Amino acid sequence: MFKRKKASFMRTKEDIIFDTSNIIFMIILCIFMLYPFLNQVAISLNDATDSVRGGIYLWPREFTWHNYEHVFEKAAIYQAIFISVLRTIVGAGIGLFCTAMVAYAIAQPNFIFKKSVTIIFIMTMYFNGGLIPTFLLMRDLQLIGSFWVYILPTLISAFNLIIMRSFIEGLPNSIFESARIDGAGDFRIFFQIVLPLSLPVLATVALFVAVFQWNQWFDVFLYNSSQEHLTTLQYELMKILQNSSTTSSGDMASAFANSADGGSNMVTPKSIQATMTIVASVPIIMVYPFLQRYFVKGMTLGAVK
Repeated sequence: MFKRKKASFMRTKEDIIFDTSNIIFMIILCIFMLYPFLNQVAISLNDATDSVRGGIYLWPREFTWHNYEHVFEKAAIYQAIFISVLRTIVGAGIGLFCTAMVAYAIAQPNFIFKKSVTIIFIMTMYFNGGLIPTFLLMRDLQLIGSFWVYILPTLISAFNLIIMRSFIEGLPNSIFESARIDGAGDFRIFFQIVLPLSLPVLATVALFVAVFQWNQWFDVFLYNSSQEHLTTLQYELMKILQNSSTTSSGDMASAFANSADGGSNMVTPKSIQATMTIVASVPIIMVYPFLQRYFVKGMTLGAVK
C-alpha cells in the first residue's frame, strides 16, 4: 500500500520534459521583456559620446552619472515630479472614494435606476464627446490652466466602477440586513461595513487609478502646455522624445551642440531619452511589486458575476 501511494507521487518523463520546457520558455520570455528596460538603464549610465558608437547592451561600457546630473540640473524637472506625484495621490484618493460611493449605490437591489445608470456608465467605455467638444467643455468649466483639469474629467472610470460594483454585490446580504435592523443608515453601512470589507478591491482600483494618473501626459498637452508650473514628468519625457525624433542621435555634432561646456561632459538625445525614461519609470516600478497581488486579483474580481 505504501509503495502504491509513493508511486502516485512519482513524476513521469513527460512531466519532467513539460516542466523543463515551461521553465526555459518563461526564462526566455522574461529576458525579452526585461532587456529593453535594462538596455535603457545601461545607456543612461554610459558616457553619451561613447553610446554613439553603439554596442551597449546590458552593462555600461564607460560608467558615468553625468546624464542624470544633466537632467536634474533643470529646475523644471523637480516641479514636474512634484505635480506628477501630487496628481497621482490626489487623483487616486478622490477617484477611489467617488467610485466606491457610486458602486455602492448601484449595487443596491432596491435602486430603481440601477440598470439605467449602469448602461450609461458602460456607454462611456465605447463613446465619448470628441476632442474639440471636450476641450470646449473644459474651457466653459474654467478648468483650463488649473490643476483640477487632471482630476475631475477622469474622476470615475466605468471599468473600475464595474469591478467595485461586482465585488460589493458579492458581499453577504445578511450583513446589510442585520445592520439595517440595528438602525444603521446607508452612510454608516458604507463607511463601517462596505469599505472595511472591500479592502482588496479598493487596493486594486487604487493601483489602476494611480498608474493611469502617473502615465498621463496628453491632458497636459491639451490644457496646460503653456503652464510650466503644472507640467508633469511624463509630459517632459514626451517633449524629450519628440525632440529626439527630429534629431539624429548618432550625429556627433549634436552631442557637442548639446554639451554644456564643450568638454568630455556632454549629452546626446539618445542618452537623455534613456535617462528620462528611467526617471519616469522607476517610481511606479518601485510601488508596483507591493500591490501586484491586488493587481492580478483585480482582473478576476467579480468574474462569476
